Amino acid sequence: MSNERKEDFIEVKILGAVRKLLVVRVNEILGDLEFAIPVIEVGEFAGATAVSPVITLSTCERSGKERIIRLDAYSLVIAFSLPETPESELHCYTYAFAVCKALEENPTLGGIVDRAVITRKKYVPPKKANCGEGWQLLLTLRLTVEENTYAG
Repeated sequence: MSNERKEDFIEVKILGAVRKLLVVRVNEILGDLEFAIPVIEVGEFAGATAVSPVITLSTCERSGKERIIRLDAYSLVIAFSLPETPESELHCYTYAFAVCKALEENPTLGGIVDRAVITRKKYVPPKKANCGEGWQLLLTLRLTVEENTYAG
């Protein structure tokens, strides 16, 4: 029988660190801006005063060098869905800026990963204006972790 707890898995640690980065540091950056923007909340809440991004983690193919030096590689997508308003496009750019700035300040997510970098920013406008479909921002991150730090 294993003594592993769910908190010991690197995936759980990564997700927790990303959530903390979003609701603490990214919200601080957003609060320092000269215009109002909905804060980030974790969970099912969303509305005019807050957004709740969906965070998806998956492993990704490692390069030959990463295999040799025993690095695990992960892909993480943070998906923001925003209702269609006149400010939605600007809000997408602002969230992307704030997440990038927070990651530049803390590229190891508090020591959980060796390196986290944004590899893609995708801004998705509504397919048809004023049809009830909102804007979407997709931020893709690549995370690398030494294999020997996998548990515990």
